[in-house]
Amino acid sequence: MLHKPAQSLLTPDNCAVMLVDHQPQMFFGVQSQDRQAIINNVVGLAKAAKIFKVPVIISTIAAKTFSGPLLKQLQEVFPQEPVIDRTNMNAWEDERVVAAVTKTGRKKLAMAGLWTEVCLAYPAISARDAGYDVYAVIDASGSTSALVEQMALIRMTQAGVIPLNWLTVLLEFQRDWARQETYQAVLDVVREHAGAYGQGVEYVYAMFGAH
Repeated sequence: MLHKPAQSLLTPDNCAVMLVDHQPQMFFGVQSQDRQAIINNVVGLAKAAKIFKVPVIISTIAAKTFSGPLLKQLQEVFPQEPVIDRTNMNAWEDERVVAAVTKTGRKKLAMAGLWTEVCLAYPAISARDAGYDVYAVIDASGSTSALVEQMALIRMTQAGVIPLNWLTVLLEFQRDWARQETYQAVLDVVREHAGAYGQGVEYVYAMFGAH
């Protein structure tokens, strides 16, 4: 007998992904984890959304006057996706961002942003207050220090935001390896972005010709 999964789990049909301020100037201040790891992780998250056709809202802050353009690797994943450039630190205070989220019709939001304590925490807490189920993708985000990120994580979880990592999002979307229409694309993302797990998949491919 099959049991229904928890309603809190993410699916391609109930979730939207929001990427906030992954820009050069914001990366300069990140000290909580390796910056290249954040790039790898947020691109993995973006590819997960693309594979499963999950709506994506991309936003930047002061791109032309201070923070620089959207991360090139994200532009390459979503070359046609509109980017909402803001002046306010809290993306949820920008009517265009809220309108874009509302347009998706989804009530669950997976968010990542730079920095965790500002550009992720502010809209995550705001969206939660507005009635959304919010999931903070911590390893696709970054803070000015590990301590500050810990404090931001505590603040968000106290407000009801759920922390997770990008690979969890990918696997939560896939859920069943019998889902053949996305199986190969998911494994390709795993091989490219999932570190030791990806290398394990690569080893199986090389040694046993698995597909």
